Amino acid sequence: MRVLDADGKDCPPGEIGEIYFRPDAGRNSTYHYIGAEAKTAGEWESLGDLGHVDEEGYLYLADRRADLILAGGANIYPAEIEAALDSHPDILTSAVVGLPDDDLGQRMHAIVQPCEGAELSQEIPVRYLEPRLVRYKIPRTFEFNATPLRDDAGKTRRSTLREQRTPKALA
Repeated sequence: MRVLDADGKDCPPGEIGEIYFRPDAGRNSTYHYIGAEAKTAGEWESLGDLGHVDEEGYLYLADRRADLILAGGANIYPAEIEAALDSHPDILTSAVVGLPDDDLGQRMHAIVQPCEGAELSQEIPVRYLEPRLVRYKIPRTFEFNATPLRDDAGKTRRSTLREQRTPKALA
């Protein structure tokens, strides 16, 4: 396993990059991923997961490359914001997506599924996130939705959520 930066160089411990694997028996010998083609770097291949290794060689996942939000030149990983939101006692689950923004490129939009009976307003998650995240990682807009955000496999389909909220003229 290797973690590579955008130039294909190995990332130092703690730096987030794209995760590549090389099975002992060669490419595509141990799995077949439905819905995506592996990206290659020589004998190494990646399916778009981002993460880092620590000094001891343990791997930590950050997010998926397709879900990365680029806002005002900053790389923002939705999973980090979702973890902070999901720790709120009145939030069952959340999904964060990047929506088109003329000024920043993308702006963060949070879709929040409140716990049953909980009443949330725009200000509640903002106040909750302020001591937990740097300002540029706090979503600009929040949407509250009683519909489950995860499918039967427990996955959040951020690309579908993003497409549903992107004006057709911008798509």
